[in-house]
Amino acid sequence: QVQLVESGGGLVQAGDSLRLSCAASGRTAGTITMAWFRQAPGKEREFVAGIRWSGGSTKYADSVKGRFTISRDNAKSTVYLQMNSLKPEDTAVYYCAADVSFLIATVPAPYNYWGQGTQVTVSS
Repeated sequence: QVQLVESGGGLVQAGDSLRLSCAASGRTAGTITMAWFRQAPGKEREFVAGIRWSGGSTKYADSVKGRFTISRDNAKSTVYLQMNSLKPEDTAVYYCAADVSFLIATVPAPYNYWGQGTQVTVSS
C-alpha cells in the first residue's frame, strides 16, 4: 500500500501563489508516476499535472501551462505543485495520485492511490 498526504492548500487572492506538497509513504518503490488532479463543486475530477519519479518527465493540462510547475524530491518521496498567478477558476480540492504505470495518464481511472485532498480557494 501507498499512503499520500497533501498539504499547502488555503485561501488566497487572484494573482497570488501557493505550493502544494504530497508526501508519499509505504511501498512507494512500486510507483512510477505521480500526478495532481483537482475537482471543483459540481464538476468532474480533472488532470492538472504529472511527473515520473525517474527522469522527471512532466505533463500539464493546457489550463495551467506556464503558471503551475510540478516537481519531485525523490529523497523525501515528495511531489510539489507550485501554483503561480492563481485565478478564481483554479478553486478546487486538489488531489495527489500515484500510479504504477510508466504512462502519465490524464484521467483518474489508472491511478491506484489517492490522497485525501487539500482545498484551494482563490478569491477575485
